[in-house]
Amino acid sequence: MSTEDPESLHAVFARARDALAGLPQEALGREKRSRWRAPRIVRAGSAWHVGVLLVADDAVYATAEVLRAAEEVRRGYTAESARARADRRAEASRGGFANGETVHVGWTPIDLDAVAAGGSSGPVALVDGIPSVRWSAAGGFLPLEAYLRERIALLASGS
Repeated sequence: MSTEDPESLHAVFARARDALAGLPQEALGREKRSRWRAPRIVRAGSAWHVGVLLVADDAVYATAEVLRAAEEVRRGYTAESARARADRRAEASRGGFANGETVHVGWTPIDLDAVAAGGSSGPVALVDGIPSVRWSAAGGFLPLEAYLRERIALLASGS
């Protein structure tokens, strides 16, 4: 792929979507706060969870927080972090997600045109002219197409 050819990066994700067809998508949620209601997370679409990426029908996002919706319950917690996680799960439940449903919150859009122009967006960058993805905060870059192929194969074998 050359830096003048943004269509080829879009084509990489078009091929990924074709390979993902028929596999289950996961919910995208957005935080909603108001003065009159308790905080909640509401549905904002769906996407395939492919490693550090969320591939939607018409966009690509970087992952952030992943949680499972659960009804609010009263119980004692030994750690404040456990209470905070339970609160977040309850926010998703209040927003209309089914108990146990996986919800992605805090995701950010990836600008594929910026990457194709030689920049980066989220974990995706053009490295030596090759579209690549940083698969962890401390990890290096991998070629994007190979990363997607491997992750999609893992998803397909698990369903």
